[in-house]
Amino acid sequence: MDNLIPAPVRGSGGGADGDDGNGGVGGSGAFLVDGDTTLTAGPGTESTERWLRATLGAAFGLPLAPGTPADEPTNTIDLRIDAALEREGYRLSVAPGSGVRLTGGSAAGVFWGAQTLRQLLGPDAFRRAPVNPGARRAVPQTEIEDGPRFGWRGLMLDVARHFMPKDGVLRMLDLLAAHKLNVFHFHLTDDQGWRIEIKRHPRLTETGAWRARTKYGHRASELWDETPHGGFYTQDDIREIVAYAAERHIRVVPEIDIPGHSQAAISAYPELGNTDVIDTSALSVWDTWGVNPNVLAPTDNTLRFFEGVFEELLDLFPADVSPFIHIGGDECPKDQWKASPTAQARMAEAGLADEDELQSWFIRHFDRWLTARGRRAIGWDEILEGGIAEGAAVTSWQGYAGGITAAESGHDVVMCPLQQVYLDYRQDAGPDEPMPIGYVRTLEDVYRFEPVPPGLSEEAAGHIMGTQANAWTEVMQNRDRVDYQVFPRLAALAEVAWSRLPAPGERDFADFERRMNTHYARLDALGVGYRPPTGPQPWQRRPGILGRPIEGPPPTV
Repeated sequence: MDNLIPAPVRGSGGGADGDDGNGGVGGSGAFLVDGDTTLTAGPGTESTERWLRATLGAAFGLPLAPGTPADEPTNTIDLRIDAALEREGYRLSVAPGSGVRLTGGSAAGVFWGAQTLRQLLGPDAFRRAPVNPGARRAVPQTEIEDGPRFGWRGLMLDVARHFMPKDGVLRMLDLLAAHKLNVFHFHLTDDQGWRIEIKRHPRLTETGAWRARTKYGHRASELWDETPHGGFYTQDDIREIVAYAAERHIRVVPEIDIPGHSQAAISAYPELGNTDVIDTSALSVWDTWGVNPNVLAPTDNTLRFFEGVFEELLDLFPADVSPFIHIGGDECPKDQWKASPTAQARMAEAGLADEDELQSWFIRHFDRWLTARGRRAIGWDEILEGGIAEGAAVTSWQGYAGGITAAESGHDVVMCPLQQVYLDYRQDAGPDEPMPIGYVRTLEDVYRFEPVPPGLSEEAAGHIMGTQANAWTEVMQNRDRVDYQVFPRLAALAEVAWSRLPAPGERDFADFERRMNTHYARLDALGVGYRPPTGPQPWQRRPGILGRPIEGPPPTV
C-alpha cells in the first residue's frame, strides 16, 4: 500500500487520491462529516480520540462530541481495537449510512488509520482552524486494510550543531506522525553543543550548551556568524517531548555520543578528556565542523560520569516508550589514545590489541550497563570495529556494508546509508541550492532507496528493523532550513518505510509524483517550508556561502 494515500479508494469517490483538492470528496457515496458527527472511542483508543478532536475538530470547527457504541452506528467515527490485525495495521471502512469505522491491531494501528482518514478529508484537514466554514467535509466510501513494512520508520534530527527550540521539536513530531513515521532519533550531544539538562553535572549545560560563534557554511568557508549560539532542553522539556511523542505513537531514541564527538562535554568537565596528552582546560565548545580530535579518556572517572548521565536519561526516557538508547560510537579518532600513557595502560590491563578494541571496550561497557537495566544500546556502524557488543543494534550510516555485517552476525540493524538518505545532502545540482553539501539526492532518489540490500540471507534480512533519514544541521541554522532540507524527501522515505514497494527500478515514481501534488497542498496547510519541485524560492537560497558538493552518483558500498 502507498503511504500518502494508502490504497485506491473504491466507490463513488473517484480516483485513487480520493481527494478533490477542496477538502474531501462529495457525491452520494460519501460520508459527510458535520456538526452532528460523533466520535466513539473503544477501550484503548483514547489517544487517537483526543488527537482527532484536536486536529479535525479544530480544522473544521466541529465538536466531534463523544458518541455511544452501537452495533450499527450512524454519523459517527467509531474507533476500535482488534488484536487479530497486525499491531500497527488498521482497517478503515467508510459507508454513507453508518459513517467511519476505524479498527487497529493496537492503539498505534488506530492512530495510523486516523492519519489516513485525515488525508482523505483533504488539505484543509491539516489546518488549525476552518478556512472554508461552509464547505462539505466528506470521506469517500471505501474499504482500506493497511499496515507497515517495517517497525522502525524514522528521522534522526541533530539539535547539537544548531539548537531547535522545544516548540520546533513538538512540531517535527506532528510532521512525523502525519507521515506515519514512528521513531524520532534525537541527537542531543556533539562537539558543538550539549542539549539536555543533567542535574548532577550542571556544567554540561551551563558551559557545554553554548558556543561563542559559529562557522557559516562548510568548514572551509571563511565566513563566521559571530552571534553566540546555544540552548538546551530542561528535564521537564524532555518529559514533555517524550509524552507528546508517545501520544502520537512515536518512539524517541535519545543519543549521547561517546567516546568521540565529545568536546562540548570536555569543555565543561576537562577531566573527561585525555589530560596527559593535551591541556583540556583550554578547550571550549567547538565552533566549526568536521571530525574533532578531542575524545573521552578511557578512565574509570569517565565511565562513572557517563553512567550518571545515562541514569538520568533512563528516568527521562521510560523503557515502555524508549527501549533503545543511542550511544554514538562514530568518528572517534584514536590519535590521543595512541599518545596517552593512561589509555595505553588501560589497553594493557584489559588485554586489548589496539585502539579499535579500546573503543569496543568502551562501547561494550555501556551496552552491558544498559542491558542490566532493561534497555538496548544502539550505535553507529563504527561500533563494529574491534568487535561489536553482544546485544547492540546498529544504525548503518557509512553505507550498506556495516549493516550487512551486523545483520549476518545476528544483530538488529537500521539502514540509513549516507549515500541514500542523508537529507543534509543537496537536492539538485543547480547553483541555487543553499550551502550545497554532498551528493545530489533528489526526491526520486530517496523514493528508489531500498533498505534491504540484495543478496542478504533470509535470516539476516529479518534483522533489518527498518530505516530512517538523517538530518545533520551544520548548515541548517533554523527551522526553515531544516524544513527545506527534510521536505519533501521525508515523504518519499516514509513511503519506502511503510509500503511494500516493488524493487527500486520497478517503482512507479510518476504515480508517486502525481500523489505528491496533493501532498504539497497538505504541507502548505501545515506551514512547511519545503523545497518546491521547481527549485528553491528566492528566500531559500544562500548565494556566496561555501558548501561542499560532491559530483557524480554516490557509490553503493
